[in-house]
Amino acid sequence: MRTLKGPAIFLAQFAGDTAPFDTLDNICKWAAGLGYKGVQIPTWVSGFIDLQKAAESKDYCDELKGIAASHGVEITELSTHLQGQLVAVHPAYDTAFDGFAAPEVRGNPKARQQWAVQQLLWAAKASQNMGLTEHGTFSGALAWPYIYPWPQRPAGLVEEAFDELARRWTPILDKFDEAGVDLCYEIHPGEDLHDGISYEMFLERVNNHPRANLLYDPSHFVLQQLDYLDYIDIYHERIRMFHVKDAEFNPTGRQGVYGGFQSWVERAGRFRSLGDGQVDFAAIFSKLAAYDFAGWAVLEWECALKHPEDGAREGAEFIASHIIRVTEKAFDDFAGAGTDRAANRKMLGLD
Repeated sequence: MRTLKGPAIFLAQFAGDTAPFDTLDNICKWAAGLGYKGVQIPTWVSGFIDLQKAAESKDYCDELKGIAASHGVEITELSTHLQGQLVAVHPAYDTAFDGFAAPEVRGNPKARQQWAVQQLLWAAKASQNMGLTEHGTFSGALAWPYIYPWPQRPAGLVEEAFDELARRWTPILDKFDEAGVDLCYEIHPGEDLHDGISYEMFLERVNNHPRANLLYDPSHFVLQQLDYLDYIDIYHERIRMFHVKDAEFNPTGRQGVYGGFQSWVERAGRFRSLGDGQVDFAAIFSKLAAYDFAGWAVLEWECALKHPEDGAREGAEFIASHIIRVTEKAFDDFAGAGTDRAANRKMLGLD
């Protein structure tokens, strides 16, 4: 068994135009001051990274790693969640998702999709140049508008959507394989890969690609009432990244998992700062330790109520207190008899 690495923090929710959230140097210093040992970088934030340059220059990647190291933190992974979303966009979401793309491809779905694919290809090479072995992203979605079948879905609709999703992602997965990097899909409502079954549908279509792996975030499973502990038992061999995020689900006679079009504060299911929700993190960290998870425990802060800086400060302490330093010996070794095979056979009455 290995001890999980951490605590680390995903920087996406904290990036801004003012210090200490405006540059990689400033935000690494801030994170280190809170007790974080690693930072996960959103590649769409230009103040933190130039993704194309990182793909083309190992020296630049060494420079970024040096900035983090100067504050005593590591770069844990890169993320292309927003770009991955644009690999597959249903027309109903064209306008909503256009803002995720570079200005020059907005309003042009075909150009936007090509731009997104290029971003992923750069991310594979940039991760390799940084010596990273995992990368986080979203799958995008073609079938999501049809998640609840009314009117009834026509035969073959979902199958066609997943066939196309696999066609788009297979070349990208191959490039990540060439780079020696696991592409980890965050299983997330709004993506076609939103639960275990949908992930399996995709995995089958990409021929169980060795790089089509998982970013585990239990908060999304609380909101859809999926057993997030059983999920670890089922998919632990594919779980390569871990977002530590809390959530709560409090259904009433007026609303349940769909939320009734309410704001985040008013929804039955909502994200919370670590320790304020319902996720059993003691059980999660225990399972990941037992399954020899080798990655980082990374805070992804989202909360409907608490200030982000308070959530970040508390989150470092929370994660540190939950990381299990795994044992190198059994607790009852003191009582070992030191027997050999002959003694074992004698104990069993076999001689």
